[in-house]
Amino acid sequence: MRRFVQKQRRSQQETFIPLNHAAGQRIEADFGEIAVDFPDGRRKVNVLILVWSYSNAPFAIALPTQRTEAILEGMTQAFEFFDCVPREVWWDNPKTVAAALLVGRERKLNPRYAALASHFAFDPLFCLPARGNEKPVVENRVKTLERKWSTPVPRVENLEELNAYLRERCVRDRERPSSGKTETIGVRFEHDRAAAAPLPQRRFDACVRQDVKVDKYQFARFDNVSYSVPRHCAFQTVTVKGYVDRIEIVHQHTVVATHSRSYESQDQVLDPRHYLTTLERRPAALDHSNVYRNWKLPAVFGELRGRLEERHGIRAGVRQYVRVLQLLASHPQSRVQSAIEQLRGPEGADADRIIRRVERAAERARQGSGDLKETSRAQRALHDEGQRDEVLSVQVPVPDLHQFDRLLSTSPVLSPQSQGSTDDELREADSQRREVDGHVHEEDTRRQSFAGTGKERCPASAAEVEPQAVAAADDECRVRATGSGSSGLEPVLRAVPAAADRTGSGSTSHQHTELADPAGAVPGAQGPGQLRLLSTAFGQQAETFHTPPECRCLQFAVFAEVALLHV
Repeated sequence: MRRFVQKQRRSQQETFIPLNHAAGQRIEADFGEIAVDFPDGRRKVNVLILVWSYSNAPFAIALPTQRTEAILEGMTQAFEFFDCVPREVWWDNPKTVAAALLVGRERKLNPRYAALASHFAFDPLFCLPARGNEKPVVENRVKTLERKWSTPVPRVENLEELNAYLRERCVRDRERPSSGKTETIGVRFEHDRAAAAPLPQRRFDACVRQDVKVDKYQFARFDNVSYSVPRHCAFQTVTVKGYVDRIEIVHQHTVVATHSRSYESQDQVLDPRHYLTTLERRPAALDHSNVYRNWKLPAVFGELRGRLEERHGIRAGVRQYVRVLQLLASHPQSRVQSAIEQLRGPEGADADRIIRRVERAAERARQGSGDLKETSRAQRALHDEGQRDEVLSVQVPVPDLHQFDRLLSTSPVLSPQSQGSTDDELREADSQRREVDGHVHEEDTRRQSFAGTGKERCPASAAEVEPQAVAAADDECRVRATGSGSSGLEPVLRAVPAAADRTGSGSTSHQHTELADPAGAVPGAQGPGQLRLLSTAFGQQAETFHTPPECRCLQFAVFAEVALLHV
């Protein structure tokens, strides 16, 4: 009987065909479990392993669970670690990946795993039930993980440190020869990478999604854990995105809340800032709710509450304290804390003052942000460049100093005497003009020193109210001519018309005003008549520029003194 049974078993024993997978064709995936020592004790950790079938190059990552979101995150990081994507990914039949087994190798995929396969463009394939030998490479890697990489038991602070250790082992493992091959794992992996597909341009959103309705406690429940949301989302339907390490709650295409992921059933993960709006109507909850009893705030907030209650009373002080806490919903905690510390005096026990201080700090932060600086810098550069182009395009004509002489001429028509003037006479007249310019400059200096004594003077500018007989090109009190740069005003000193029998103009090449004839008299009048003429000219100027009466006496005295210096 034993010989018969042995014969039957031998005839039914399974044989296999040796397989040789092409480079870049296939990756095998599976979970292993190792013991790890953390600061709070030893516990089991799930490790996802992916191995290339051609090169035997591994990737290992420790994950908190074996759920779908953990698989999505682990495979995304694996493809980024390899910097390429295979054509096929082989799994057993976990329900987190294959929701249902159909005929043969047909599977109903988990929707999120199907989205992952579509994003990276690989074929999701599965072994037959209880046929782990169809992916022998990863099965051997699980044994390597347990026997070599986690013996002795690793001691780490957290999962991040453990994952750094596992990645180091994966990189170092490429230096050894591949099993049954002469080439190293790293050399064969380069063949895998060359034949595999490149990574997509955007990263896959490795999460599972669930639509839930927020209850009256502002709870959105996901995986038997309650997560808080802001007040305006109450009784609304929101989308919860579950990642490996965090939870994001989306309402109307906007992330309204982000929490750390909790895997403890019936746990509550609450953000006190989400209840500040309700706290304004129910301030007693500040001392009767774990939301705020467990809220860890700096000591200055507790000191502020004591000062507010001491100044305004217990109830009014609590309400003022709630108003300060509401700032934390829209401002960083450091900004509010800084405002409280700056107002620690008696005047600081007031919510309105703290609110104004925080808002001013926020305004300064917005004005000093890097984006505004870059924008303003770019705008200034464009503005300066435009101004530079405009300045370079301006053509400044060569100045003609004879224009100033023409402004001082008494008549645009040349008199016979001036037309017949000799060069000596012109030089003498020019010398007289320069002497007058010197007297004018001296008089200006005397008036400025007089003004510096603090005595009353006319409010109008000196260039508008102080008529002058002659002004040189480099004189401070230049005569203003009518034009685009003089606002349509006539010169301060109108030329004194010459008498019919006197000369009033120079030649066209060098026109000037002749203040004295060869006899030493002022042209056009003698003695008191000249003063009357000057008085008439000054009166016209005073009326034109609306000079106040109290200023006219001093101005006329200076005007007459300058004009009669050469009489």
